[in-house]
Amino acid sequence: MTGFARSAISYAMPLAALAMAVAVRASGLSVDEGSQSVRILVGALSSAIMFITIFVVLDHAEAVALRVGEPYGTLVLTFAVTAIEVSIIVSMMLHGENNPTLARESVFSTVMIASTGVVGMCLTLGGWRHRKQAIVRQGTSAYLAVLVALTVMTLILPTYTRTTDPGTFSAAQLGFVSVLSVLLYASFVFAQTFRHRDDFVEGEALDVSMRTAPHESISASALLLVIGLIGIVMLAEQVAASVEDALVAYQVAQADSIVGAMIAGLVLMPEAISAVRASLNNELQRGLNVAMGSACATIGLTIPAVAAASLLTGRGLTLGLPEADAVLLVLALFICGVSFSNERTTFLTGMVHAVVFFTYVFLIFVP
Repeated sequence: MTGFARSAISYAMPLAALAMAVAVRASGLSVDEGSQSVRILVGALSSAIMFITIFVVLDHAEAVALRVGEPYGTLVLTFAVTAIEVSIIVSMMLHGENNPTLARESVFSTVMIASTGVVGMCLTLGGWRHRKQAIVRQGTSAYLAVLVALTVMTLILPTYTRTTDPGTFSAAQLGFVSVLSVLLYASFVFAQTFRHRDDFVEGEALDVSMRTAPHESISASALLLVIGLIGIVMLAEQVAASVEDALVAYQVAQADSIVGAMIAGLVLMPEAISAVRASLNNELQRGLNVAMGSACATIGLTIPAVAAASLLTGRGLTLGLPEADAVLLVLALFICGVSFSNERTTFLTGMVHAVVFFTYVFLIFVP
């Protein structure tokens, strides 16, 4: 693809995504209106535009990240993706009948995909190309400690509290855990960006020759990034709600798990690509920062956001995981602890994560 064509696409797709989303809303062809054939056509077109726009947004995010440097660049994409996920989950919580487990399934899927799928791809592909890759143990240990604390408090603890039904928090408990989650994640961001910045950046100078070169100024990239993210949020709501309605209409088992995994997969796609690119470029720590940062931000920010929506709207929220999912989550966190305990990783380390990821995917459809 020529530079001109690539530049044209980088400008056109964010605008096209936003225009498509606005047109669907304005024309009344939403997921709740219009004939079934029209909704299918609109959903297919929205999916195609959104899929392409995700890759374009990735280029703009990497252009901004390249200018601001690490670890700030990682936070650009992390916060953007978290904003997308929060918007989709909240909109789907308010779509149709109350869906109390959607947020749980989406957050659980994000943690599993990030800590086993994305990390597994980074370690496997990077290890296969470079044999052994170095990591900064202080940084990865910090990510893991925050992730363990947040996941246990929000996804496992609700099953064992006694004030309300198993799997749920009372209003006071939900508010308390949400505040603690935000404080812990804010402390982590402060440590990552200011207090202990060196723990999250590789000591060697980064080779940026293989990264995507920015074609626009940082202001243009930032503007197009925001426009593209808004368009993706609006289109993802359209696509995800259509899928949810179809699953319910055909009485598909495990609909919540499938929709949650779909939301997580959509919003994590840009970060997954960015992380794998970094690993292949022998920047494994940057790839791990992206992957683990996604999981931490998802719990630290998404859970408080949906908790606030639940308290304000009065809709129920079930956070406690079923036993099988809880075991799988603990296994994933344990594997991360073992993998990050060494200063070097190989492709075999990544294969262990990949096996757990494939198990998670299989159990979605065959619980």
